[in-house]
Amino acid sequence: MEFANKALTAVGRLWRTNIMRFGVYDKVMPVETTPSRIVSENITRPDYILENTEYVPKVAEIKNYNQINDMRESCKLAASILNQLHTFIKPGITTDDIDELVHTLTIKAGAYPSPLHYKGFPKSVCTSVNNVAVHGIPDLRPLQDGDIINVDITVFFKQYHGDCSKTFLVGNVDDKGQELVHITEECLDIGIKCCGPDVPFCHIGSAIHRHAKRNGLTVLPAFLGHGIGQYFHGPPEIYHSLNRYPGLMKPGMTFTIEPVLSHGSEHTIILEDGWTVVTEDGARTAQVEHTVLITDDGAEILTK
Repeated sequence: MEFANKALTAVGRLWRTNIMRFGVYDKVMPVETTPSRIVSENITRPDYILENTEYVPKVAEIKNYNQINDMRESCKLAASILNQLHTFIKPGITTDDIDELVHTLTIKAGAYPSPLHYKGFPKSVCTSVNNVAVHGIPDLRPLQDGDIINVDITVFFKQYHGDCSKTFLVGNVDDKGQELVHITEECLDIGIKCCGPDVPFCHIGSAIHRHAKRNGLTVLPAFLGHGIGQYFHGPPEIYHSLNRYPGLMKPGMTFTIEPVLSHGSEHTIILEDGWTVVTEDGARTAQVEHTVLITDDGAEILTK
């Protein structure tokens, strides 16, 4: 009995410590979900659906005027769909409800939801709640008051992918959760402000790392931004932590910046579904993402 009491005391002490470090929230694990949604035959599909393979350039692509205009349209659509979630996300809805809405809006616009069946992913959007860092599969768990949720939307429209994400506050989120989301958004802004012609790619990660560290947060280094165009993921790789990735930005390049920050350690675990990534210590994460275009005098946010 004495041993049991000591064990319970230790657990209670650990829980209080985690509340002080990480805040108050529910840890999330995957639950049951619904089947993949159907895409009508008239919707143009990306190569990885039609041919089970995808052309990816070997070096960062410099797009021409027409390609950039098509990228603007796909990115504008992705941003529009993401913005429509502000009033939809609230306690009681499920992440599967979010998947249904995103899927419907994407198809209605004549676009394909890029995540659907990409390397086997079963849903049309990624939804990552609390301690789920990235690639959460939408399921039937109702969102709880106090959750934070990242919704990562990519659409394939007019032969180009547009990619963006945001971490939403669900109901009444504690101060630490709000701070985590706010600093992550600041990190994205700082990373974008680094961008311009002949700037080393590695400067983005250095700037983001410094701002996160100043605010007592950790950048999860395993998750990178990426080049994007007619391909979903390609060069350059965009690190959000200290790095020595080579190369300079050039006008016409398009890529994502998408830092993931946590109160805890940088370590994560991939669950048995092969997609869901959770933090090893159970800490919450926040992520936010834009697709950017390097211009002659700086950078343009395409998903704004």
